[in-house]
Amino acid sequence: MIYWAPFLHFYQPPIQFHAVLKKICNECYRPLLRMLLEHPQAKVTVNICGVLTEMLSDHGGGDILEDMRKLAHNKQLEFVESAKYHAILPLIPQEEIERQIKSNRETNAYFFKDLYKPSGFFPPEMCYSSQTARMINSLGYEWILISGVAHPGQWPLDFISKLPLGSSSIKILYRDDIISNKISFRNLDSVNFIRELNGLAKDKKDIYVITAMDAETFGHHIPHWEKVFLAKVYETIINLKDRDSLTQESHKVIDDYKKIFSNLKEIADIEVVTISELIDKFPHQRTKPPCPSSWSTTKEDILRKNYYPLWNDSVNSIHQLQWEHLNICCELVKKSFNLRSDNDDAKYFADIARVILDKAFFSCQFWWANKAHGKWDINLINKGLLLQEEVAFNAYKAITVSSLDTRTKKEFHYKMLASRNIAAQIRDLLVA
Repeated sequence: MIYWAPFLHFYQPPIQFHAVLKKICNECYRPLLRMLLEHPQAKVTVNICGVLTEMLSDHGGGDILEDMRKLAHNKQLEFVESAKYHAILPLIPQEEIERQIKSNRETNAYFFKDLYKPSGFFPPEMCYSSQTARMINSLGYEWILISGVAHPGQWPLDFISKLPLGSSSIKILYRDDIISNKISFRNLDSVNFIRELNGLAKDKKDIYVITAMDAETFGHHIPHWEKVFLAKVYETIINLKDRDSLTQESHKVIDDYKKIFSNLKEIADIEVVTISELIDKFPHQRTKPPCPSSWSTTKEDILRKNYYPLWNDSVNSIHQLQWEHLNICCELVKKSFNLRSDNDDAKYFADIARVILDKAFFSCQFWWANKAHGKWDINLINKGLLLQEEVAFNAYKAITVSSLDTRTKKEFHYKMLASRNIAAQIRDLLVA
């Protein structure tokens, strides 16, 4: 038996334009969820970042949330946890990691009620570190989904990796990077997907394969891919599974598949499952710890210890300045938040800074700063910088109206000047 667990990641940044969100809803979210509802035997594991949940509610996407509820109620859809504003968790302070995760759970629990009971966790961009794993484990999550590249050897197919964490442990599940990327870049059709799964089975009795990608792959990045690929895969698996009750037409489909797979001894049974269902179907085995990585990291990046190259590349000067600026914002917010009890004005500006800082961690501003990798958009980089500047502006204002002594206020004035200088350097590089 081959157990296939498909995973889809739903996310849009807090700076997304309404027109773009509307386009994605119509091209991807609505037809994708409708297709899943039309295939009651289909299953999928899903992460939706809380920022998108709120945006859909505010921008006419209530029907999308309702379709997710229906799928969860039908036990076709399993929710997993993540960070509300899609922060790169290994790169932000521990207290901010916890805040992002708890905020995500609170938001999604509000919209999905009792249907939202995540036992697993998806770190944004599959950015993994041991410190992040400890935080996720401490918050009660049973497993983490990360990229296959993080495995020191070959990711397992017939057991679940178990990572000890002191007196506790957490299960690590790895996506099949090769098959997932073939699907994401349209290098695999439904027929050859089944062939790939059968090829992995070989002599193993039972195996599992996890594919994971952005939900937007289906319909937005690749037009009609939810029908051309995903629906056909679900239908083929159903036909292969229910061979005894097939119509004459379906029998012809099976015969065609046998010809296609003539190099295989037989076509293995395939069952579509959620990721949590794998936990009970396979033994758990302690293995070497995963490497820090993301789903865009290569083995070469890991050897160079450049673990998150699309968000914090050591040779990308804009990345280094962005994080330097964001770290100053964190310092200013931390100080201002401790001054909220001074007076009403200090509380007012500190609260504004705190709320905006949550959003200012979103990952896209760093992703778009990858000129060498062809991900380059100066306006989207600048929109992220503007959000960070709002944080610094309000936090510093809270400090200036507080009862702090003059010397300490002067110290934070210098930090504010430094942040302005860094922001200017970033913009100079953007227009150079």
